[in-house]
Amino acid sequence: MQPLYTADVKITGGRTGAIESSDGALKHSLSMPKELGGSGGEGTNPEQLFAAGYGACYESALAHIARQEGVELKNVEIHSQVMIGKDESADGFKLAVKMDIKMPGIERSKAEELAEKANAFCPYSKATRGNIDVELNVV
Repeated sequence: MQPLYTADVKITGGRTGAIESSDGALKHSLSMPKELGGSGGEGTNPEQLFAAGYGACYESALAHIARQEGVELKNVEIHSQVMIGKDESADGFKLAVKMDIKMPGIERSKAEELAEKANAFCPYSKATRGNIDVELNVV
Protein backbone atom coordinates (compact mmCIF):
# COMPACT_ATOMS: atom_id res chain seq x y z
CA MET A 1 0.00 0.00 0.00
CA GLN A 2 1.21 3.48 -0.86
CA PRO A 3 0.08 5.72 2.04
CA LEU A 4 -1.90 8.82 1.12
CA TYR A 5 -2.03 10.07 4.70
CA THR A 6 -0.54 8.98 8.01
CA ALA A 7 -2.19 9.75 11.35
CA ASP A 8 0.55 10.31 13.91
CA VAL A 9 -0.57 10.13 17.56
CA LYS A 10 1.52 9.83 20.72
CA ILE A 11 -0.03 7.83 23.56
CA THR A 12 1.30 7.95 27.12
CA GLY A 13 -0.10 6.09 30.12
CA GLY A 14 -2.34 3.61 28.28
CA ARG A 15 -6.05 3.70 29.12
CA THR A 16 -5.54 6.25 31.90
CA GLY A 17 -3.03 8.46 30.13
CA ALA A 18 -3.25 10.94 27.29
CA ILE A 19 -3.23 11.16 23.51
CA GLU A 20 -1.91 13.91 21.27
CA SER A 21 -1.62 14.08 17.50
CA SER A 22 1.54 15.42 15.91
CA ASP A 23 -0.40 18.38 14.45
CA GLY A 24 -2.06 19.19 17.80
CA ALA A 25 -5.59 18.79 16.44
CA LEU A 26 -6.28 15.86 18.79
CA LYS A 27 -5.35 16.22 22.43
CA HIS A 28 -7.29 14.38 25.13
CA SER A 29 -6.87 12.70 28.44
CA LEU A 30 -7.94 9.07 28.70
CA SER A 31 -10.07 7.56 31.46
CA MET A 32 -10.89 3.94 32.21
CA PRO A 33 -14.70 3.51 32.24
CA LYS A 34 -16.21 2.38 35.54
CA GLU A 35 -17.68 -0.62 33.69
CA LEU A 36 -14.12 -1.82 33.06
CA GLY A 37 -13.00 -1.31 36.64
CA GLY A 38 -11.74 2.24 36.27
CA SER A 39 -12.68 5.42 38.06
CA GLY A 40 -14.49 6.93 35.07
CA GLY A 41 -13.69 10.56 34.61
CA GLU A 42 -13.87 13.16 31.90
CA GLY A 43 -11.36 11.57 29.54
CA THR A 44 -12.25 9.63 26.44
CA ASN A 45 -11.32 5.99 25.86
CA PRO A 46 -10.15 3.79 22.97
CA GLU A 47 -13.66 2.45 22.33
CA GLN A 48 -15.12 5.95 21.92
CA LEU A 49 -12.28 6.90 19.60
CA PHE A 50 -12.75 3.76 17.53
CA ALA A 51 -16.53 4.30 17.36
CA ALA A 52 -15.98 7.88 16.16
CA GLY A 53 -13.34 6.92 13.60
CA TYR A 54 -15.25 3.96 12.22
CA GLY A 55 -18.57 5.85 12.09
CA ALA A 56 -17.05 8.87 10.32
CA CYS A 57 -15.21 6.69 7.83
CA TYR A 58 -18.32 4.61 7.18
CA GLU A 59 -20.47 7.69 6.57
CA SER A 60 -17.91 8.99 4.06
CA ALA A 61 -17.94 5.61 2.32
CA LEU A 62 -21.74 5.73 2.22
CA ALA A 63 -21.66 9.22 0.67
CA HIS A 64 -19.14 8.02 -1.93
CA ILE A 65 -21.28 5.03 -2.93
CA ALA A 66 -24.43 7.17 -3.08
CA ARG A 67 -22.69 9.70 -5.38
CA GLN A 68 -21.54 6.87 -7.65
CA GLU A 69 -25.12 5.64 -7.90
CA GLY A 70 -26.65 9.09 -8.37
CA VAL A 71 -28.48 9.00 -5.04
CA GLU A 72 -28.73 12.26 -3.10
CA LEU A 73 -28.37 11.72 0.63
CA LYS A 74 -29.51 14.36 3.11
CA ASN A 75 -29.24 14.44 6.89
CA VAL A 76 -27.55 11.05 7.19
CA GLU A 77 -26.83 9.96 10.74
CA ILE A 78 -24.59 7.14 11.87
CA HIS A 79 -24.94 6.00 15.48
CA SER A 80 -21.75 4.02 15.99
CA GLN A 81 -21.33 1.83 19.07
CA VAL A 82 -18.22 -0.13 20.00
CA MET A 83 -18.62 -2.72 22.72
CA ILE A 84 -15.82 -4.44 24.62
CA GLY A 85 -16.33 -7.67 26.53
CA LYS A 86 -14.71 -10.91 27.58
CA ASP A 87 -13.60 -13.15 24.74
CA GLU A 88 -15.31 -16.45 25.57
CA SER A 89 -13.22 -18.48 23.11
CA ALA A 90 -9.82 -17.11 24.15
CA ASP A 91 -8.15 -15.31 26.98
CA GLY A 92 -8.66 -11.55 27.10
CA PHE A 93 -11.20 -9.23 25.55
CA LYS A 94 -13.05 -8.80 22.28
CA LEU A 95 -14.69 -5.91 20.40
CA ALA A 96 -17.99 -5.72 18.56
CA VAL A 97 -19.53 -2.88 16.55
CA LYS A 98 -23.13 -1.87 15.96
CA MET A 99 -24.06 0.94 13.60
CA ASP A 100 -27.55 2.35 13.21
CA ILE A 101 -27.74 4.11 9.85
CA LYS A 102 -30.39 6.76 9.12
CA MET A 103 -30.92 7.84 5.51
CA PRO A 104 -34.06 9.98 5.55
CA GLY A 105 -36.02 9.98 2.31
CA ILE A 106 -34.34 6.87 0.89
CA GLU A 107 -36.53 3.82 0.28
CA ARG A 108 -35.60 1.03 2.72
CA SER A 109 -34.41 -1.55 0.16
CA LYS A 110 -32.21 1.06 -1.55
CA ALA A 111 -30.88 2.25 1.82
CA GLU A 112 -29.98 -1.33 2.78
CA GLU A 113 -28.23 -1.82 -0.58
CA LEU A 114 -26.23 1.38 -0.13
CA ALA A 115 -25.34 0.39 3.44
CA GLU A 116 -23.95 -2.98 2.32
CA LYS A 117 -21.99 -1.44 -0.55
CA ALA A 118 -20.54 1.16 1.82
CA ASN A 119 -19.55 -1.67 4.17
CA ALA A 120 -17.68 -3.36 1.31
CA PHE A 121 -15.91 -0.07 0.44
CA CYS A 122 -15.08 1.39 3.87
CA PRO A 123 -11.42 0.90 4.96
CA TYR A 124 -12.47 0.36 8.60
CA SER A 125 -14.94 -2.31 7.49
CA LYS A 126 -12.22 -3.98 5.46
CA ALA A 127 -9.86 -3.92 8.45
CA THR A 128 -12.41 -5.44 10.82
CA ARG A 129 -14.01 -7.96 8.43
CA GLY A 130 -13.69 -11.44 9.86
CA ASN A 131 -12.05 -10.10 13.02
CA ILE A 132 -14.94 -8.65 15.00
CA ASP A 133 -18.71 -8.80 14.80
CA VAL A 134 -20.15 -5.79 12.97
CA GLU A 135 -23.90 -5.26 12.90
CA LEU A 136 -25.35 -2.73 10.44
CA ASN A 137 -28.95 -1.62 10.97
CA VAL A 138 -30.76 0.68 8.56
CA VAL A 139 -33.26 2.53 10.72
